[in-house]
Amino acid sequence: MPDRTYVIVACVVFVCAFVLSVAVVPLAKWLSFRWNIVDRPRGRHQHRRPTPKLGGLSLYVSFTLVVVLAQVLPVPRFDSWEWIRLAGLLLGGLFIFVFGLLDDLFEFGPLPQYFAQLTAAAIAVFFRIFIETFNNPFTGQQTDPWPFWVTVTLSLFWLGLMMNTVNWLDGVDGLAGGVVFIAALVLFANSVFRLDPPQLSVSLLPLALMGSVAGFLVFNFPPAKVFMGSNGAFFLGYTVGALSIIGGAKVATILLVMGLPLLDVAWQIVNRVVKGRNPGLGDRGHLHFRLIDAGLNPRVIVLGYYAFCAFFGGLALVTTSRFFKFVALVVMALLVSVGFLMLTRRSRQSTES
Repeated sequence: MPDRTYVIVACVVFVCAFVLSVAVVPLAKWLSFRWNIVDRPRGRHQHRRPTPKLGGLSLYVSFTLVVVLAQVLPVPRFDSWEWIRLAGLLLGGLFIFVFGLLDDLFEFGPLPQYFAQLTAAAIAVFFRIFIETFNNPFTGQQTDPWPFWVTVTLSLFWLGLMMNTVNWLDGVDGLAGGVVFIAALVLFANSVFRLDPPQLSVSLLPLALMGSVAGFLVFNFPPAKVFMGSNGAFFLGYTVGALSIIGGAKVATILLVMGLPLLDVAWQIVNRVVKGRNPGLGDRGHLHFRLIDAGLNPRVIVLGYYAFCAFFGGLALVTTSRFFKFVALVVMALLVSVGFLMLTRRSRQSTES
């Protein structure tokens, strides 16, 4: 169990991130209106009034400052590469946040977004944030290290996938932030209570992210007073993806936590390609939009997502069996697929009638 010093340090990290996030939101709202970074009701954006979308500023500033602060706090460190990976986390986060800010200003198309995500992921890989092995669920053994090109390709894909997933998930007030909070909570608990020895210094990173997101959700939970925008969504996706790798790959854990939004991404890509449409162009086909169009209250949708992600994230923490985690992933995929099929059938029946 963590000692008293660590508990105090952890409280300082979380509280500082939370307070900073809350404090920066008013500035972010003011800058949003001053720079006209405002989301106005149109198309698939059906909120009632113009809403500032520079909320990612509070996430970026609070997380980055507190992570830097955490490096001088009295926590033991065992990984000689930790400083290198931390530099990659912060530099890649800075790059993708700035690009997201420009995207909110100029509304780039999918191609520039993918190029920027690839660049941010490449920064992470350059600083040794990459997936070298994985645990075979059928044998329980860790695989041998892959060839370098496989490691790089898989790592770039994973980080890009997480950035797109969080960005596409940000369609209902409080949804993306809350899911990321749950993912960070699971990563924190895994680092402190599941690993032997505990990775206490690494655990401060998801803890700082938890505090930043919690402060932002004060203003973003429905009805939202501020949106995170591309600047916040890309940054959160990059950070969660990188944190799932830092200190030993916990990709399977994040797959369980974020399985629902990840499957939604896969479903939408296949659905758009089958219909001959650009898979990178947004629409109201995402699960959260379909549920809203079906008449569900946004808060019910958000809390339902929270419960689903927390349940499967909890399974990742309570079981040590890799095969059980694999089975849980398969069961989740089946449940979500059935839900998608039911919603698609209902949508077709409504259109025909």
